[in-house]
Amino acid sequence: MKALVYTGPRQVDIRDVASPTQAEGQALLSLRYCGVCGTDIGIWSGTHPRATAPLVLGHEFIGEVAGASTRFAAGTRVVAYPLFSCGNCHPCRTGSAHICTQLRLIGIDGDGGMAEQLAVDEDLLFAVPDNLDDQTATLIEPLAVALRAVEQSGLRVGDNTLVLGAGPIGLLTAIVARQGGAAQVLVSDINPARLKLAEQLGFLPVDAREQSVSEQVYNSTGGDGADASFECAGVAPAVVDAIKATRPGGTICLASLHKGMSQLPLLDVAFKELRIVGSRVYTREQFRRSIPLACELAAQLAPLITRTVPLSTAHKVFDEVTGSDTDDIKTLIDCTN
Repeated sequence: MKALVYTGPRQVDIRDVASPTQAEGQALLSLRYCGVCGTDIGIWSGTHPRATAPLVLGHEFIGEVAGASTRFAAGTRVVAYPLFSCGNCHPCRTGSAHICTQLRLIGIDGDGGMAEQLAVDEDLLFAVPDNLDDQTATLIEPLAVALRAVEQSGLRVGDNTLVLGAGPIGLLTAIVARQGGAAQVLVSDINPARLKLAEQLGFLPVDAREQSVSEQVYNSTGGDGADASFECAGVAPAVVDAIKATRPGGTICLASLHKGMSQLPLLDVAFKELRIVGSRVYTREQFRRSIPLACELAAQLAPLITRTVPLSTAHKVFDEVTGSDTDDIKTLIDCTN
C-alpha cells in the first residue's frame, strides 16, 4: 500500500509499504482523509522528542472498516481516539489517563493515518454519523482539543473571550467558546487571511501587527479586559498578550505547546490574581462528545478546511503548509488518491 513516510528531518516520501496486519481486537481501516496538524509539522521538522523515522504520520483521520470486526459492520465510517495510556501512573489511576506520564499517540509513537490502510484497536474507534461528511469528520480530533481547553477554562455564559492565534486550534476554540455561551469572542493573529476568516466566522478580529492586543481588547470590552483568554499561538509574545489583556481575576488557558522557556510578566499574574491553567489533548469522553458537536457545528467547521491534496503528491505538503506565503488553515490528505 502507499503511505506518506517521515524518513528524517524535513524529509517525507510516498512509499510502497507492507499492508498492516490485523491483530486480534483490531479493525482494519481503509482510510479516507487525514488532516495535517502542528504535531505532524513538528515531526517533519525533526524537533519532536519521541517520533523516529521511518514513521507514517497522521492522527486526525477518518476511515471505513474494511472487513471483519467484532464491534463494527464492514463499511462503517469511524474516527479513532488516538491516545494510549499506561494504566499504572498516578494520572491513569486517578481518572486522568489523557495526561499519562507515558502517553503515546497514533502517528507519533506508531504508524498513523496518512496511508491507504491502518489497523487500529477496536476500543479506540467511534462510529461517525451519516449526517457528517468525511472531510468535516477529520476535524473531530482537533475539535476535542478545543473542547478540552474551553472546559478547562471554566468559561461562563456571558464571558468576554480572547483567543490568541487564528490557526485551526484557535478558530475551533473560538467556535466552541461561542457555542458555550461566550458573549463576545475576539481572535488575534498577525496573518491577514486568518483574521479575515475569523471575521467571516463572526468573531472580532484583533490585528496583532497594529495597536497592542491588550489595548484593542480593553477598547472592545468597555475597559474590563477578557474574562477568559486562550493561548493557541504557541509563541511567548502571545502569552504576554494574554496576561496583559485578561481582566483581574480572569483565566488564561494554555492550549498550545511551548517547547522552550519563556520570560513572562509574573508580577502582573500576581497583582491581577490571574488563574493560568494548562490543557493537553482531551479525555476519551470529550473525544466522544466532539462527534455530535461536530455534527451540530458542521457549517462553521467546514470553512476551516482550506485545501485537500491527494496522497500520491502529499510528499510536497509540508513545504507548502510551512511556506512564508501560505494562508492555509487546515490541509487534508485524500488517502484514496
